[in-house]
Amino acid sequence: MRRVGLICEYNPFHLGHAYHLEKSRELAGPEAAVICVLSGDFVQRGEAALYDKFARAEAACRCGADLVIELPLPWCLASAEGFARGAVRLLGALGAQVLSFGSEAGELEPLQKLARFLLEPGTVEAVKAAMAENPALSFAAARQQIAEAQLGPAGALLAGPNNILAVEYLKAIYSLGLPLAPLTVKRLGAGHDALTEETGFRSASQLRALLSAGEDADAFLPAPAALVYRREREADRELGDRQLLETALLSRLRLLGEEDFNRLPDAAGGLGSRIWRAAREEGSLEAVQDAASGKRYTRARVRRVCLCAALGIPAGLSDGPPPYARVLAANARGRALLRELDGNSGVPLLTKPAAVRKLPEEARRVFDLGAAAHDLYVLGLRDAALRRGGEDWRRGPFLS
Repeated sequence: MRRVGLICEYNPFHLGHAYHLEKSRELAGPEAAVICVLSGDFVQRGEAALYDKFARAEAACRCGADLVIELPLPWCLASAEGFARGAVRLLGALGAQVLSFGSEAGELEPLQKLARFLLEPGTVEAVKAAMAENPALSFAAARQQIAEAQLGPAGALLAGPNNILAVEYLKAIYSLGLPLAPLTVKRLGAGHDALTEETGFRSASQLRALLSAGEDADAFLPAPAALVYRREREADRELGDRQLLETALLSRLRLLGEEDFNRLPDAAGGLGSRIWRAAREEGSLEAVQDAASGKRYTRARVRRVCLCAALGIPAGLSDGPPPYARVLAANARGRALLRELDGNSGVPLLTKPAAVRKLPEEARRVFDLGAAAHDLYVLGLRDAALRRGGEDWRRGPFLS
């Protein structure tokens, strides 16, 4: 069975995602199975998702995804490069032949040119030199500056958030030598983080704002996804009180010492100490992030480091490949694909959480982190009866 892979957060799954999924299947072949590698309860932008991973996986499956696999927590909260490498490795291990991703550019050639340029040793050294010369310059800003100076318009593509991830996916394919054919679909409608109305598809940020305010967003969602989210909202399983969750996260930060922060992923260059000081002084998680971020340290990076601190993710854990592929959802074609993969996958497949206990210690450690993160995530739910721990060990995949 031909397999096309998508890397996603679906926070929430909206009409733009449905367009990308169907366009990917059309371009890869109508009989291709669509494998989605989905972020869990905490996403790469350094925030808790509006709906948990189980609901988001079900929505994706009801809207055309054949198999939804969870990207384990350490890779969800890695830098864009680490996030991309982990997800691409997982798709490679599952035998995907095509990787489809959205981009503002909408064409592969300039993105491929940019990815190869960024992998050159000379480029890496030039970025380091630019940051040493100007300590206020962030890594992303320094990299874009070098790329624009050398490549002109192609380098300017790094201003687009979807282009950035697209380039990281391509870098991962090239550096890992994976037989994944890249395919890009032009992003339509509102920008990635846009909050203002535009023609075309609404952004996930716009829809989170609408849903969080209790407003109707059904016009911008595929009907099957809207039904899932309405069910979750009516059952009080929408993340309705972020203050509850953020207080829990801040309490975890205050229990850590300065050396703990400096051992976190992406906390080098003094960032760990900045967050440690802010956590001891500020009265909210948002205030901690405001105090610790700046020109050199982007807010998204600070948010990720804060979550890694609260969730106990040490530096280096996401350097290798994800140690398992946990199935969150599958339809009939996805179940057929699982039968094909049984015994033929490059990574252990988990359809039952308890099966992780038969895997090596590293896999159990990663799963335990994700399970503990879900236990923390549910503390943001309004209904105390829904905040029970251990759900990650009890939930099997959604099957349609």
